[in-house]
Amino acid sequence: MYINTLKTFFFLLLIGYGAMTSAHKYFFGLTEISVNPKNQTIEIIHQFTAHDLENAIAEQKQEHFSPEHPKYDLYIKEYFDNHFQLDFHQKKIELNWVGLELMKGKVIIYQEAQFKNKLAGLVVKNDLLVDTYTKQVNIVNYQDSGLKGSFTFTESNNVAIIEKH
Repeated sequence: MYINTLKTFFFLLLIGYGAMTSAHKYFFGLTEISVNPKNQTIEIIHQFTAHDLENAIAEQKQEHFSPEHPKYDLYIKEYFDNHFQLDFHQKKIELNWVGLELMKGKVIIYQEAQFKNKLAGLVVKNDLLVDTYTKQVNIVNYQDSGLKGSFTFTESNNVAIIEKH
């Protein structure tokens, strides 16, 4: 009996260890910024792992947070409003919330704003999820008719300026 109990204990210990090691160790977000000259808008698409974003908001709000939450879209919008910002000529660009969708474990967020300019001079501030995950890395790709590039944002580097090449 003691041997069976010991075997069961070690088996459960191994399962627990396997579950811990299968949790991902990399935290990654992707944002695409592009200018639509036809509509004179700047369009932003963010992609993040759903449970990472949900855990960050749950920790911040101190409540259970999942897609079933009645304020799911609102809380995510508020989080992005507080942790992602674009400035042009020292003025904040007011980003309009287009919406979000859940797809295969990811949250995809859509934002846009009126924007008649090229991206040169745009200041990008991005500290999404770095307050919860210190190893969070956020990649921002950008492009307009003349510029194309990418920035990497981390806990210690959360502001960048798009410059002419």
